[in-house]
Amino acid sequence: MPAADEGSTAAPHSQTLSRGIRILEILADAREPLSIDELAQRLGVHRSVAYRLLRTLEHHRLTVRDPRGRIALGARLAALAAGVAHDLQAEALPELTSAANELAMTCFLAVLDADEIVTLTSVEPRHAVASVAQRPGTRHPMGIGAPGKAILAQLPPGEVPEPTDAARRAELDEVRRRGWAISHDEVIPGVRSTAVPLRLPNGQPAAIAVVYVSSPHPDAEIAERLTAASTSIREALGG
Repeated sequence: MPAADEGSTAAPHSQTLSRGIRILEILADAREPLSIDELAQRLGVHRSVAYRLLRTLEHHRLTVRDPRGRIALGARLAALAAGVAHDLQAEALPELTSAANELAMTCFLAVLDADEIVTLTSVEPRHAVASVAQRPGTRHPMGIGAPGKAILAQLPPGEVPEPTDAARRAELDEVRRRGWAISHDEVIPGVRSTAVPLRLPNGQPAAIAVVYVSSPHPDAEIAERLTAASTSIREALGG
């Protein structure tokens, strides 16, 4: 039998590696440490299997145990995450910080990952009475939420399916026309978002966005401030 092509999409994947990655995803979604039993149940494996997987993850400092023996993500993951789009994160951070503090809103950078929108980095305002958390790694389906719409509006026609709902199509056309998107109650109940496009030098679409519950700033004013941040980031990257 001929050997499988290393680049073939039909090549079998490693179940062990897949389960290890899934553990990290489960812990990230949980937002709190989990026991081995809870982790095994969510992973759908026997406790002994979960234990063996965790031993390897702990060896690489990707997971740690708290004093009660519950499992959480390890600090090593932060070092790995910092290497993702390093130049983009480095140039975006000062602009996100400035916009977050001026608007008193959490400001973040979102990128496209397959058919999902992922938060790459975020900054909460320094002196706000209350702010909405938007953690790096947070993801949601493309096409909902302000950053999703801002990114979708940048894609060439035919690259992704257009919304089948007439109201959604009209909204996307409006985002393309005015250059910014808004959302309310679409990703998180009670939370609003405003986003503007950020076209990266490599042609990949991204977005600069804020999330908030309420604000004295009109949508257009928020969008104008985010557009300035987007422009500065793109110029710093040589775009």
